[in-house]
Amino acid sequence: MSMAQHAEPAVTTPPASGPEQTDGRTAQRPLALRLLARPEVGVFLGAAAVLVFFLVVAPSVRQGSSMATILYQSSTIGIMALPVALLMIGGEFDLSSGVAVISSALTASMLSYQLTMNVWVGVFVALLVSLAIGFFNGWVVVKTGLPSFLVTLGTFLILQGANLAVTKWVTGNVATDDISDMDGFSQAKKVFASSFDVGGVQVKITVVWWLVFAALATWVLLRTKYGNWIFAVGGNKDSARAVGVPVTFTKISLFMLVGFGAWFIGMHNLFSFNTVQSGEGVGQELIYISAAVIGGCLLTGGSGSAIGPVFGAFMFGMVQQGIVYAGWNPDWFKAFLGVMLLGAVLINLWVQRTATRR
Repeated sequence: MSMAQHAEPAVTTPPASGPEQTDGRTAQRPLALRLLARPEVGVFLGAAAVLVFFLVVAPSVRQGSSMATILYQSSTIGIMALPVALLMIGGEFDLSSGVAVISSALTASMLSYQLTMNVWVGVFVALLVSLAIGFFNGWVVVKTGLPSFLVTLGTFLILQGANLAVTKWVTGNVATDDISDMDGFSQAKKVFASSFDVGGVQVKITVVWWLVFAALATWVLLRTKYGNWIFAVGGNKDSARAVGVPVTFTKISLFMLVGFGAWFIGMHNLFSFNTVQSGEGVGQELIYISAAVIGGCLLTGGSGSAIGPVFGAFMFGMVQQGIVYAGWNPDWFKAFLGVMLLGAVLINLWVQRTATRR
Protein backbone atom coordinates (compact mmCIF):
# COMPACT_ATOMS: atom_id res chain seq x y z
CA MET A 1 0.00 0.00 0.00
CA SER A 2 1.40 3.39 -0.97
CA MET A 3 2.28 5.63 1.92
CA ALA A 4 1.96 8.77 -0.22
CA GLN A 5 -0.88 11.01 0.65
CA HIS A 6 -2.50 13.41 -1.76
CA ALA A 7 -3.90 16.69 -0.51
CA GLU A 8 -7.57 17.16 -1.03
CA PRO A 9 -8.38 20.13 -3.25
CA ALA A 10 -9.44 23.18 -1.31
CA VAL A 11 -13.12 23.87 -1.34
CA THR A 12 -13.89 27.52 -1.89
CA THR A 13 -17.02 28.73 -0.20
CA PRO A 14 -18.57 31.72 -1.91
CA PRO A 15 -18.87 34.75 0.37
CA ALA A 16 -22.20 35.43 1.90
CA SER A 17 -24.26 38.00 0.10
CA GLY A 18 -24.55 41.37 1.70
CA PRO A 19 -22.69 44.68 1.92
CA GLU A 20 -18.90 44.60 1.54
CA GLN A 21 -17.06 44.72 4.82
CA THR A 22 -14.15 47.14 5.20
CA ASP A 23 -11.93 48.09 8.07
CA GLY A 24 -10.42 51.44 9.01
CA ARG A 25 -7.34 50.81 6.90
CA THR A 26 -9.20 50.32 3.63
CA ALA A 27 -12.22 52.55 4.10
CA GLN A 28 -12.43 55.53 1.78
CA ARG A 29 -11.93 58.78 3.65
CA PRO A 30 -14.55 61.47 3.13
CA LEU A 31 -13.80 64.02 0.42
CA ALA A 32 -13.65 66.84 2.98
CA LEU A 33 -10.87 65.11 4.91
CA ARG A 34 -8.94 64.37 1.74
CA LEU A 35 -9.15 68.05 0.78
CA LEU A 36 -8.05 69.15 4.25
CA ALA A 37 -4.98 66.97 3.88
CA ARG A 38 -3.77 69.32 1.14
CA PRO A 39 -1.43 71.93 2.72
CA GLU A 40 -2.80 74.79 0.63
CA VAL A 41 -6.49 74.31 1.43
CA GLY A 42 -6.32 75.73 4.95
CA VAL A 43 -4.47 78.88 3.89
CA PHE A 44 -6.88 79.37 0.97
CA LEU A 45 -9.79 79.41 3.40
CA GLY A 46 -7.87 81.77 5.66
CA ALA A 47 -7.05 84.12 2.79
CA ALA A 48 -10.70 84.15 1.73
CA ALA A 49 -11.75 84.97 5.29
CA VAL A 50 -9.25 87.85 5.54
CA LEU A 51 -10.42 89.21 2.18
CA VAL A 52 -14.08 89.12 3.19
CA PHE A 53 -13.26 90.73 6.54
CA PHE A 54 -11.53 93.74 4.98
CA LEU A 55 -14.15 94.04 2.25
CA VAL A 56 -16.64 94.58 5.08
CA VAL A 57 -14.63 96.83 7.42
CA ALA A 58 -12.78 98.83 4.72
CA PRO A 59 -15.12 99.70 1.82
CA SER A 60 -12.26 101.29 -0.16
CA VAL A 61 -10.79 97.81 -0.61
CA ARG A 62 -13.62 97.12 -3.05
CA GLN A 63 -12.12 99.60 -5.53
CA GLY A 64 -10.06 98.22 -8.39
CA SER A 65 -7.08 100.48 -7.67
CA SER A 66 -6.99 99.33 -4.04
CA MET A 67 -7.05 95.68 -5.03
CA ALA A 68 -4.24 96.35 -7.53
CA THR A 69 -2.16 97.85 -4.73
CA ILE A 70 -2.87 94.83 -2.51
CA LEU A 71 -1.84 92.44 -5.28
CA TYR A 72 1.33 94.44 -5.89
CA GLN A 73 2.26 94.34 -2.22
CA SER A 74 1.53 90.60 -2.16
CA SER A 75 3.61 89.96 -5.28
CA THR A 76 6.78 91.52 -3.85
CA ILE A 77 6.46 89.14 -0.91
CA GLY A 78 5.20 86.19 -2.93
CA ILE A 79 7.98 86.13 -5.52
CA MET A 80 10.52 85.60 -2.74
CA ALA A 81 8.25 83.34 -0.69
CA LEU A 82 8.15 80.80 -3.55
CA PRO A 83 11.87 79.82 -3.58
CA VAL A 84 11.95 80.12 0.21
CA ALA A 85 9.06 77.64 0.34
CA LEU A 86 10.83 75.21 -2.02
CA LEU A 87 13.92 75.43 0.17
CA MET A 88 11.83 74.71 3.28
CA ILE A 89 10.22 71.70 1.59
CA GLY A 90 13.80 70.57 0.97
CA GLY A 91 14.48 70.73 4.71
CA GLU A 92 16.41 74.02 4.95
CA PHE A 93 15.73 77.74 5.28
CA ASP A 94 17.59 80.96 4.56
CA LEU A 95 17.88 83.87 6.99
CA SER A 96 19.95 85.94 4.55
CA SER A 97 17.24 86.26 1.88
CA GLY A 98 16.08 89.73 3.02
CA VAL A 99 19.46 91.46 2.94
CA ALA A 100 20.45 89.46 -0.17
CA VAL A 101 17.74 91.40 -2.04
CA ILE A 102 19.50 94.66 -1.14
CA SER A 103 22.95 93.22 -1.93
CA SER A 104 21.75 92.40 -5.43
CA ALA A 105 20.28 95.85 -6.01
CA LEU A 106 23.39 97.59 -4.64
CA THR A 107 25.65 95.53 -6.91
CA ALA A 108 23.72 96.42 -10.06
CA SER A 109 23.38 100.09 -9.13
CA MET A 110 26.93 100.83 -8.04
CA LEU A 111 28.58 98.81 -10.80
CA SER A 112 26.55 100.53 -13.51
CA TYR A 113 26.91 104.03 -12.11
CA GLN A 114 30.51 104.01 -10.95
CA LEU A 115 31.83 102.38 -14.13
CA THR A 116 29.41 104.28 -16.41
CA MET A 117 28.15 101.09 -18.01
CA ASN A 118 24.83 100.01 -19.47
CA VAL A 119 22.58 99.02 -16.59
CA TRP A 120 22.09 95.55 -18.10
CA VAL A 121 25.73 94.81 -17.31
CA GLY A 122 25.04 95.58 -13.67
CA VAL A 123 21.87 93.47 -13.81
CA PHE A 124 23.71 90.37 -15.05
CA VAL A 125 26.64 90.83 -12.65
CA ALA A 126 24.12 91.16 -9.80
CA LEU A 127 22.54 87.88 -10.93
CA LEU A 128 25.93 86.15 -10.75
CA VAL A 129 26.55 87.62 -7.28
CA SER A 130 23.13 86.49 -6.02
CA LEU A 131 23.60 82.96 -7.37
CA ALA A 132 27.08 82.87 -5.82
CA ILE A 133 25.64 83.81 -2.41
CA GLY A 134 23.09 81.01 -2.73
CA PHE A 135 25.78 78.57 -3.83
CA PHE A 136 27.97 79.51 -0.87
CA ASN A 137 25.11 78.97 1.62
CA GLY A 138 24.20 75.61 0.11
CA TRP A 139 27.79 74.40 -0.22
CA VAL A 140 28.63 75.21 3.41
CA VAL A 141 25.43 73.56 4.68
CA VAL A 142 26.02 70.38 2.66
CA LYS A 143 29.75 70.04 3.22
CA THR A 144 29.83 70.86 6.92
CA GLY A 145 26.49 69.45 8.05
CA LEU A 146 25.86 72.64 10.05
CA PRO A 147 22.23 73.73 10.45
CA SER A 148 21.16 76.14 7.75
CA PHE A 149 19.95 78.45 10.53
CA LEU A 150 23.54 79.05 11.68
CA VAL A 151 25.08 79.23 8.22
CA THR A 152 22.57 81.70 6.81
CA LEU A 153 22.57 83.73 10.03
CA GLY A 154 26.28 84.23 9.46
CA THR A 155 25.66 85.18 5.84
CA PHE A 156 22.93 87.58 6.96
CA LEU A 157 25.35 89.42 9.24
CA ILE A 158 28.09 89.48 6.60
CA LEU A 159 25.79 90.93 3.95
CA GLN A 160 24.19 93.41 6.33
CA GLY A 161 27.57 94.83 7.28
CA ALA A 162 28.97 94.70 3.73
CA ASN A 163 25.93 96.47 2.28
CA LEU A 164 26.46 99.48 4.53
CA ALA A 165 30.27 99.54 4.51
CA VAL A 166 30.77 99.09 0.77
CA THR A 167 28.04 101.59 -0.13
CA LYS A 168 29.58 104.26 2.12
CA TRP A 169 33.05 103.49 0.76
CA VAL A 170 31.99 103.70 -2.90
CA THR A 171 29.38 106.48 -2.86
CA GLY A 172 30.20 108.33 0.35
CA ASN A 173 26.58 107.90 1.39
CA VAL A 174 24.21 105.21 2.70
CA ALA A 175 22.29 105.19 -0.59
CA THR A 176 23.33 104.67 -4.19
CA ASP A 177 23.15 107.34 -6.88
CA ASP A 178 20.17 107.77 -9.18
CA ILE A 179 20.59 105.66 -12.34
CA SER A 180 17.39 106.66 -14.13
CA ASP A 181 19.28 108.53 -16.89
CA MET A 182 21.67 105.70 -17.72
CA ASP A 183 21.67 103.56 -20.85
CA GLY A 184 19.33 100.58 -20.69
CA PHE A 185 17.33 101.85 -17.72
CA SER A 186 14.00 102.22 -19.53
CA GLN A 187 14.24 98.72 -21.04
CA ALA A 188 15.11 97.16 -17.70
CA LYS A 189 12.30 99.05 -16.01
CA LYS A 190 9.81 97.53 -18.46
CA VAL A 191 10.93 94.04 -17.43
CA PHE A 192 11.16 94.51 -13.67
CA ALA A 193 9.01 97.48 -12.63
CA SER A 194 6.53 98.51 -15.31
CA SER A 195 2.74 98.74 -15.11
CA PHE A 196 -0.05 97.95 -17.54
CA ASP A 197 -3.69 98.98 -17.76
CA VAL A 198 -6.54 96.59 -16.97
CA GLY A 199 -9.96 98.21 -17.19
CA GLY A 200 -8.59 101.60 -16.22
CA VAL A 201 -6.57 100.21 -13.30
CA GLN A 202 -2.76 100.19 -13.33
CA VAL A 203 -1.41 96.74 -12.44
CA LYS A 204 2.27 96.16 -11.70
CA ILE A 205 4.19 93.68 -13.83
CA THR A 206 5.37 91.92 -10.67
CA VAL A 207 1.85 90.51 -10.25
CA VAL A 208 2.21 88.72 -13.59
CA TRP A 209 5.72 87.48 -12.75
CA TRP A 210 4.42 86.23 -9.38
CA LEU A 211 1.71 84.12 -10.99
CA VAL A 212 4.08 82.83 -13.68
CA PHE A 213 6.68 81.80 -11.09
CA ALA A 214 3.96 80.16 -8.96
CA ALA A 215 2.71 78.12 -11.92
CA LEU A 216 6.27 77.10 -12.81
CA ALA A 217 7.09 76.12 -9.21
CA THR A 218 3.89 74.06 -8.99
CA TRP A 219 4.73 72.24 -12.21
CA VAL A 220 8.27 71.54 -11.01
CA LEU A 221 7.06 70.15 -7.67
CA LEU A 222 4.30 67.96 -9.05
CA ARG A 223 5.44 66.94 -12.53
CA THR A 224 9.24 66.68 -12.57
CA LYS A 225 11.92 64.43 -11.16
CA TYR A 226 13.50 67.46 -9.52
CA GLY A 227 10.29 68.04 -7.57
CA ASN A 228 10.45 64.47 -6.28
CA TRP A 229 14.04 65.10 -5.22
CA ILE A 230 12.98 68.18 -3.24
CA PHE A 231 10.40 66.23 -1.24
CA ALA A 232 12.81 63.32 -0.79
CA VAL A 233 15.73 65.35 0.63
CA GLY A 234 13.33 67.25 2.88
CA GLY A 235 11.79 64.07 4.22
CA ASN A 236 14.99 62.12 4.90
CA LYS A 237 18.20 63.03 3.09
CA ASP A 238 20.00 59.80 4.04
CA SER A 239 17.21 57.64 2.65
CA ALA A 240 17.06 59.86 -0.42
CA ARG A 241 20.78 59.47 -1.02
CA ALA A 242 20.46 55.70 -0.60
CA VAL A 243 17.99 55.50 -3.48
CA GLY A 244 20.09 57.66 -5.80
CA VAL A 245 18.77 61.17 -5.22
CA PRO A 246 21.54 63.78 -5.79
CA VAL A 247 21.21 65.37 -2.36
CA THR A 248 24.15 67.77 -2.72
CA PHE A 249 22.96 69.12 -6.08
CA THR A 250 19.36 69.44 -4.91
CA LYS A 251 20.12 71.37 -1.73
CA ILE A 252 22.68 73.70 -3.32
CA SER A 253 20.37 74.42 -6.27
CA LEU A 254 17.53 75.27 -3.86
CA PHE A 255 19.71 77.84 -2.12
CA MET A 256 20.62 79.23 -5.54
CA LEU A 257 16.91 79.52 -6.38
CA VAL A 258 16.55 81.73 -3.31
CA GLY A 259 19.45 83.76 -4.70
CA PHE A 260 17.59 84.10 -7.99
CA GLY A 261 14.48 85.34 -6.19
CA ALA A 262 16.57 87.86 -4.24
CA TRP A 263 18.06 89.10 -7.51
CA PHE A 264 14.67 89.55 -9.14
CA ILE A 265 13.16 91.49 -6.24
CA GLY A 266 16.37 93.49 -5.94
CA MET A 267 16.08 94.52 -9.58
CA HIS A 268 12.43 95.44 -9.04
CA ASN A 269 13.36 97.68 -6.11
CA LEU A 270 16.18 99.31 -8.04
CA PHE A 271 14.16 100.12 -11.16
CA SER A 272 11.12 101.19 -9.14
CA PHE A 273 12.94 103.76 -7.01
CA ASN A 274 16.08 104.43 -9.13
CA THR A 275 18.24 104.20 -6.01
CA VAL A 276 18.80 101.78 -3.12
CA GLN A 277 19.07 102.35 0.63
CA SER A 278 21.85 100.08 1.89
CA GLY A 279 20.33 99.51 5.35
CA GLU A 280 17.05 98.04 4.12
CA GLY A 281 16.05 94.39 3.91
CA VAL A 282 16.57 93.49 7.56
CA GLY A 283 13.55 91.55 8.82
CA GLN A 284 12.15 90.77 5.39
CA GLU A 285 13.49 87.22 5.60
CA LEU A 286 11.03 86.57 8.43
CA ILE A 287 8.18 87.80 6.24
CA TYR A 288 9.16 85.40 3.45
CA ILE A 289 9.52 82.46 5.83
CA SER A 290 6.23 83.32 7.55
CA ALA A 291 4.40 83.43 4.20
CA ALA A 292 5.75 79.96 3.41
CA VAL A 293 4.79 78.60 6.84
CA ILE A 294 1.31 80.09 6.64
CA GLY A 295 1.12 78.50 3.21
CA GLY A 296 1.53 75.04 4.75
CA CYS A 297 5.28 74.43 4.52
CA LEU A 298 6.71 72.62 7.54
CA LEU A 299 9.92 73.80 9.21
CA THR A 300 10.96 70.15 9.40
CA GLY A 301 10.80 69.80 5.60
CA GLY A 302 9.30 67.21 3.30
CA SER A 303 5.84 68.79 3.09
CA GLY A 304 4.31 71.81 1.41
CA SER A 305 3.30 73.26 -1.93
CA ALA A 306 3.93 76.25 -4.16
CA ILE A 307 0.29 77.37 -4.19
CA GLY A 308 0.07 77.66 -0.39
CA PRO A 309 2.72 80.43 -0.15
CA VAL A 310 0.84 82.35 -2.88
CA PHE A 311 -2.18 82.57 -0.58
CA GLY A 312 0.12 83.21 2.37
CA ALA A 313 1.69 86.19 0.60
CA PHE A 314 -1.77 87.44 -0.38
CA MET A 315 -2.82 87.34 3.29
CA PHE A 316 0.23 89.44 4.19
CA GLY A 317 -0.48 91.99 1.46
CA MET A 318 -4.16 92.06 2.33
CA VAL A 319 -3.50 92.72 6.02
CA GLN A 320 -0.74 95.26 5.39
CA GLN A 321 -2.83 97.38 3.03
CA GLY A 322 -6.19 96.54 4.61
CA ILE A 323 -5.12 98.10 7.91
CA VAL A 324 -4.32 101.32 6.06
CA TYR A 325 -7.59 101.32 4.10
CA ALA A 326 -9.52 100.65 7.29
CA GLY A 327 -7.94 103.71 8.91
CA TRP A 328 -6.33 101.74 11.72
CA ASN A 329 -2.97 102.38 13.31
CA PRO A 330 -0.40 100.70 10.97
CA ASP A 331 1.80 99.97 13.99
CA TRP A 332 -0.49 96.99 14.61
CA PHE A 333 0.65 95.35 11.35
CA LYS A 334 3.35 93.16 12.90
CA ALA A 335 1.00 92.15 15.72
CA PHE A 336 -1.55 91.00 13.14
CA LEU A 337 1.15 89.05 11.33
CA GLY A 338 2.16 87.32 14.55
CA VAL A 339 -1.43 86.32 15.23
CA MET A 340 -1.81 85.08 11.65
CA LEU A 341 1.39 83.03 11.88
CA LEU A 342 0.46 81.34 15.16
CA GLY A 343 -3.09 80.79 13.97
CA ALA A 344 -1.91 79.25 10.70
CA VAL A 345 0.49 76.89 12.46
CA LEU A 346 -2.20 75.73 14.89
CA ILE A 347 -4.78 75.32 12.13
CA ASN A 348 -2.34 73.37 9.96
CA LEU A 349 -1.58 71.10 12.90
CA TRP A 350 -5.28 70.49 13.55
CA VAL A 351 -5.98 69.94 9.86
CA GLN A 352 -3.21 67.37 9.52
CA ARG A 353 -4.30 65.46 12.59
CA THR A 354 -7.93 65.52 11.47
CA ALA A 355 -7.13 64.49 7.93
CA THR A 356 -4.92 61.57 8.97
CA ARG A 357 -7.19 60.29 11.74
CA ARG A 358 -8.65 56.85 10.96
